[in-house]
Parts: sequence; structure tokens; C-alpha cells
Amino acid sequence: MIHDIFMPALSSTMTEGKIVSWLKSPGDKVEKNETVVVVESDKADMDVESFYEGYLATILVEAGQEAPVGQTIALIAETPSEIEEAKQKVASAQQSAPPSAPITPQPVAETLAPIATSTSRSNGRTIVSPRARKLAKERGIDLKTLKGSGPYGRIVADDVLKAVGETPQPTAVAITPQVIATPAPAPVPVAPISVPVGETVPLNTLQQAVVKNMVASLQAPAFRVGYTITTDALDKLYQQIKPKGVTMTALLAKAVAMATQKHPKINSNYVEGAINYHSSINVAVAVAMPDGGLITPVLQNADQIDIYSLSRNWKDLVARARTKQLQPAEYSSGTLTISNLGMFGVDRFDAILPPGQGAILAIGASTPQVVATPEGMFGIKRQMTVNITCDHRAIYGADAAAFLQDLAKLIETQTQSLTM
Repeated sequence: MIHDIFMPALSSTMTEGKIVSWLKSPGDKVEKNETVVVVESDKADMDVESFYEGYLATILVEAGQEAPVGQTIALIAETPSEIEEAKQKVASAQQSAPPSAPITPQPVAETLAPIATSTSRSNGRTIVSPRARKLAKERGIDLKTLKGSGPYGRIVADDVLKAVGETPQPTAVAITPQVIATPAPAPVPVAPISVPVGETVPLNTLQQAVVKNMVASLQAPAFRVGYTITTDALDKLYQQIKPKGVTMTALLAKAVAMATQKHPKINSNYVEGAINYHSSINVAVAVAMPDGGLITPVLQNADQIDIYSLSRNWKDLVARARTKQLQPAEYSSGTLTISNLGMFGVDRFDAILPPGQGAILAIGASTPQVVATPEGMFGIKRQMTVNITCDHRAIYGADAAAFLQDLAKLIETQTQSLTM
């Protein structure tokens, strides 16, 4: 019998995927639940496993090519004698089908039948990153003997290196957005991005996803409210706990989450004919990707987790986001978003509302400002401007203003509560 391998739907918004690499070649033996291909979804690379045992008869979509969800990307033959039959099936389909039609299109609902992604361990499969699988093969390590340290028990490259006594390579830590906390910040040199000047370059999968999301966002009736917050107390706290590994991004996410506790409308979003009030506060933070596009790793239950654990979680999320190893739930489950351009010295900006969320907070840099004191004198205080963009179908102007007022109060006079 000949089985189809379909382009799977790896996320709810995915309409097409790109083949990153085939781990098997035509004619190779394929075991049940063995990873055969790595597919790039909108924001991550995912291992895809076969539900069938047999032989990879033919590949229809090569590495680097894209295919819509549900299209056949390869065929698996149960026996070597059926490989030639599979090839003839493809040739026959190509001759009879219109040039623009996929060879064997299938409904999206059927794509999950012969194939599974590595986002779950409920069926006992071993989840392995592509690099870890390659290293294990090179070093002769049986992956079944390893315990994964990655998300959902995923075996990562470091697990393989540790098993053979090699020192894992340090993960490059991405620069995370931070409010400038020095009295006189020096300009931060930014490496110029290399672009093919004079050429027209197609969007990659991540950039296409961003475009679709932003176009969808334009359908929401959004409004914006700004607020200036004094950050002297926050900066002081940051300097105290920074040596313990705390990041400014985690501090800001914690403050936003705690302020949201008092204003559940900010943690809501509009659905057709109703408003959805989320039960958990999951703060997504916008991060620019080196090869273009944007991803929003999510700090789950940010109001409930201590600042030290939150910072560790954030560093891990960013490191894996840069290598496209995030699971879908780690970048698509945000209930509100923050975007921080303060690291570039930007004093204020507006952010576009993400689809499926009711609010996004744009955070500018903290800079010294001349302000009037309660005694009628002039003084120097560090201040930052935040602008919140809201979906008016779920959140009203008074809701946004009250939220920003409590956020400012928390940052200015109740910073110690962020460490509790």
C-alpha cells in the first residue's frame, strides 16, 4: 500500500509551509513515528513524523520549496516493490492534472491522519530537534537512551553533547529590549543589516505571517492612549536585582501583568458578537528576528511567577526564538503584548494591535527630563512614555486610561511588589 505524506497544519493560522530539510532520501527505510522532514511553519521549525512504516518512495516538494496545507509532499511505500508503483502514480497524476493544481490535494482535516508534529509526548514518541538528531547520528548515540532537557522533554543538541562528554556550545543570548537606566547613556552601535540592494526578494515564511497578521489587524477599530511614567524607582530596583539575572524586559512584563490584574478588560479580546475575558495573563513581548520578521515569545501567567523565574524563562524563550525552536504555544498564546523600542533611544511610538488580542503597549526609552516638583521647584527625573493601542470593541478609553494610571502608580511608588 502507498501512503501520502501531507503538508501538516502546525498552527491555527498556518495556510502553507516550507520544507526546511528532508531527513530521509528516496528509497530509505522509514520507521513508524520516525521524523522524516522538518517543516517551517509561520514562526518555527517543526519535526514531522510518519505514522507509517515503509520506504520513502518519492519526494514531491523539495527542500526550500513551499506547499499549501493539505498538499501531498511525499509518498511512502510499505514494501520496496511498491516504490516504482508510487513513482508511476506521481507521473500519472502530473500528466492528468492541470499545471497549476497540486498533485493530490486533500482537505485540511485529513492532513493529521498520516502525520504528526513533535508538539506532544502523549503517544510516547521521542521528540528530537533536527540538530540533535544530526549530532546523535554522527556520534553514534541512541536517542532512546537520552532524556531531553528542552520544552516538552524535547532532546536538544546539548543533551547529545553531554552524553558523549563534550562541552555544550554556549547559546548566543539575544539583546532584549531594556529601558535605558544609566544617567547618560552612550549611543548603542547597531550593526547595519545586510540587504541585497537593487533586488526584489520574496518574503520568507515568517515575514508572510507578519504581513497577514498586520492586514487582519486593520479591521479592528483601534484607538491609542499615551502616558508619561517616572522610572527612578524602577531603575533603582533594576540596578539592585540585575546582578541576580533579572532583565528589564521581565520587570516591565511583570509590572504590566500585575496592573492587568486590576483591569481584566485589558486582558480581553473581541470575538464575533462577544468579548472573551482570558483566565490567565500571558504577556507576549515583540522580538525582531535576525532574518526579518517579528515573533512574540509569551511569558505565561506573568502575574503569578516571581521575577527571577520570569527572567530565566524570558532568556530561554529569546534564545530559542532566535534558533526557531519555539513550540506554537510559546509564541501564539499571548493575551496582551508589549513592544519596547527604548533600547534604540526611541522616546515614543504607536504599535499595531495583534490579531486576537485587545491591547498592545508600546514602551519608549527612559530619559532624564526637567520636571516640576510638588514644592514648585524644578528637578531632574527619568521618565518614559508608554502608548497603549486598544480594540474599541472590547476596551474603552476610560478602561485604557485607568490601566495606565495604575501601571504608573505601580512603577513609581510600588516597585518592591514586583519582587514578591
